[in-house]
Amino acid sequence: MRATIPFPDISPEIFSISVFGFELALRWYALAYIVGIVLGWRLVVRAVKQPDLWRNEQPAMTAAQIEDLLTWVILGVILGGRLGYVFFYQPGYYLQNPSEILAVWQGGMAFHGGLLGVVVAGFIYTWRHRIARLSAADIMALGVPPGLLLGRLANFINAELWGRPTDMPWGVAFPGAAAQNCPGIEGICARHPSQLYEAGLEGLILGALLIWIVWRQDALKTPGRVAGVFFAGYGVSRFLVEFFRQPDAQFISAGNPLGLAWQIDGWGLTMGQCLSVPMIILGLWLAAQAKRRP
Repeated sequence: MRATIPFPDISPEIFSISVFGFELALRWYALAYIVGIVLGWRLVVRAVKQPDLWRNEQPAMTAAQIEDLLTWVILGVILGGRLGYVFFYQPGYYLQNPSEILAVWQGGMAFHGGLLGVVVAGFIYTWRHRIARLSAADIMALGVPPGLLLGRLANFINAELWGRPTDMPWGVAFPGAAAQNCPGIEGICARHPSQLYEAGLEGLILGALLIWIVWRQDALKTPGRVAGVFFAGYGVSRFLVEFFRQPDAQFISAGNPLGLAWQIDGWGLTMGQCLSVPMIILGLWLAAQAKRRP
């Protein structure tokens, strides 16, 4: 009999109240977004308030500009994350049901789409205010990991985005018919807690690395370095976790049990890996270019 860890009995809702017949609830996932954004914002504000971290002691942005940019970032995350999920993961369904594209309350967000949304928002904001784009990218990258850490923990609490079946002793028995539908396995099906893998790699470790290079290695004095480390670090982390994460159901078939989005003779990449490869390449390029700058 395989060892499994029972899924903790944590409700996705922190609390709910009834107001005029409407049920209002605060969920862990929403709280993760809120707290993650606040922590990232405070971390970035601290960095711009320390002139000694910047070349010639001149921060690229002011604290007021950071607060102004935050609104753009939130819009980029929501719109980009939703549209990324629509076009990267279920384009066929949403082409047939276009009225549901903006129905974010039904679930379905993609990190890579959210990242593209933030990039577009940052590009527009820096263009309007004539801010150095690479330095702005460094600042924005520094603030991302707290949200990734808390967001992945919320995914775990919601019992979503779980991993592939495993016989490792830390496998978790996630609830629900879909999670327990493991062909060839009788009884309880344990899965990799891939959400926790991502929380540790993309949130905790990557976040600690960025903080270290900013406050100990003067990384903000070489524009593009922090952003490069973030892009490459996230890309590598996500690429590795995809080996353990259960792919979206639309990619799985009898002839493609691993859910590969691109394959040749049974070898290939999942959609998450396909989207992570450009991030790795871009990140390495940015870091290399930053190293060459005087």
